Amino acid sequence: QVQLVESGGGLVQGGGSLSLSCAASGSIFNINTMGWYRQAPGKQRELVATITISGTTTYADSVKGRFTISRDNARNTVSLQMNSLKPEDTAVYYCHAIRGFSTYWGKGTLVTVSS
Repeated sequence: QVQLVESGGGLVQGGGSLSLSCAASGSIFNINTMGWYRQAPGKQRELVATITISGTTTYADSVKGRFTISRDNARNTVSLQMNSLKPEDTAVYYCHAIRGFSTYWGKGTLVTVSS
């Protein structure tokens, strides 16, 4: 089992920045992809960004150029730097990890962007 714990959410004004972090623990060997998803009220959960163990990144079109995902394999953490935040970025952000055929989720952290 892999446990994921997010931190760093909060309230920010539009145009501001926030940084999210996720720490993995437990059976952390062979975790390939880590990333972030988000779910806004009344909407489906959607991909924000992912990063593989080799550093290959993927971003949703809506966050390209504003968000940056990074990973520290030695510390088993993944971070999301969010700049130029918009009210439509308001959501619960979930950390995500894939190890083998198993998928793991954190409990989520709320990001609220005011207009």
